[in-house]
Amino acid sequence: MKDGAKIVRTLLKGKALYGDVFIERKRYTNIQRESSRFEKVEHAEDRGSSLRIITPWKQFVVSTNSTDEDELLSLATYASKLDFGKKESFFVKLPNYRFQIEEYPDKVALNKKMEVVEWIENTAKKMERRIKQVRVIFRDTRQDVHIFTSSGEAIYDERYQLLINLLLVGEEDGEIQTSYESIGGFLGFEYLREDRLLDFVEKTVRRLNGLLKAKEAPMGPRTVVLGARAGGTMIHEAIGHGLEADLALEGLSCYKGLIGEKIASELITIVDDKTLSHMRGSYAYDDEGTPSERTILVENGILKNYLFDRFYAMKYEKRSTGNGRRESFRHKPIPRMSNTFILPGTKNPDEIISSVDKGLYVLKMGGGQVDTVTGDFVFEVQEGYIIEKGEVGDMVKNAVVMGNGPKILKEIDMVGSDLGFGIGTCGKDGQGVPVSDGQPTLRIPEMIVGGKNKKA
Repeated sequence: MKDGAKIVRTLLKGKALYGDVFIERKRYTNIQRESSRFEKVEHAEDRGSSLRIITPWKQFVVSTNSTDEDELLSLATYASKLDFGKKESFFVKLPNYRFQIEEYPDKVALNKKMEVVEWIENTAKKMERRIKQVRVIFRDTRQDVHIFTSSGEAIYDERYQLLINLLLVGEEDGEIQTSYESIGGFLGFEYLREDRLLDFVEKTVRRLNGLLKAKEAPMGPRTVVLGARAGGTMIHEAIGHGLEADLALEGLSCYKGLIGEKIASELITIVDDKTLSHMRGSYAYDDEGTPSERTILVENGILKNYLFDRFYAMKYEKRSTGNGRRESFRHKPIPRMSNTFILPGTKNPDEIISSVDKGLYVLKMGGGQVDTVTGDFVFEVQEGYIIEKGEVGDMVKNAVVMGNGPKILKEIDMVGSDLGFGIGTCGKDGQGVPVSDGQPTLRIPEMIVGGKNKKA
């Protein structure tokens, strides 16, 4: 792009408060292996551009799969018809990550990636005879973005993602169970050492083995301990989405109007940090060109801030927290989480477990649903264990936990000194973006546990 400033000047006119140009080039490899054969092998490139205008208070976005300057000028003219020179020169910003990648995934031969996928499948099968189906998905992405804004900025960011998903289906005596796990982040191919991959497979197989002989989960109210290994799935859903500015300020969140109010236990501090090394939700600049930062959302139980993109920051006279994200040039940026987690506390995790007389120990959450307006949620438990008299006992299956986010946050009474993360792709408004969520070990005095065993 020779003259992004010219396109931005052409884009703005009349009542337009702001305009930007987002140019993306994404190269990716996508490999899927199932039932001992490769079902999909893609090595491709996607590129395009998006032009946006913000007026009080609407966004107008047009996109094209072209990055040709003349075509973008024509599209900008179509979008707003007139030259509106706000900046004659641009201040260039380049990414400055505090971590490095040694072996860039896009430079690794395709057959080497396929060998990794096949190794994972074969290793899993050797570990457990009851496995009936294995699915391995490998994906790496390099995303180059250029952003030109009417604030006079020209931003470049270069992002890498590496992700492997493993799904196992096992059967014994007509009982079918599934176990899945994911690893990855803003990583190079060097991350995929054999010992790390072996641990990844072993963990997934071990969970499947446990589920095939697990007892039915009890029903009723119980003390629940969420282990750090569970990641922050519940926090992501039960509070994270409710703190995104489009929901929080437009009446679609139970946390609307509560800045400065106590919304959680004083033991709880929640941050959203885009600057963490190698995490799946990290980036140098968001998709509007705002520098990444560490945003304190809740501090010692007090709600401090929401997650803002540029549009909602302008509308409500706030500052963007660098959370304007989009799936691709085909989508508009909206407020999204990045790496969202509860900070560790002071309690030894073993001490937390030993304090429970009758409860459920959750080590991995499954899918779930949450109503951001009321805060009510229900989540599946993929890996959970009975706690009896301070001891971790049998693994359970078919368990769900139900509760209300604001209520649960206020009732958390023990916070561990550990910290674990989960990774995923967060869906919202038809878009998916890479995220991480995390938490220490947490004790919740009472939650409703659902299952098939009526004996609680």
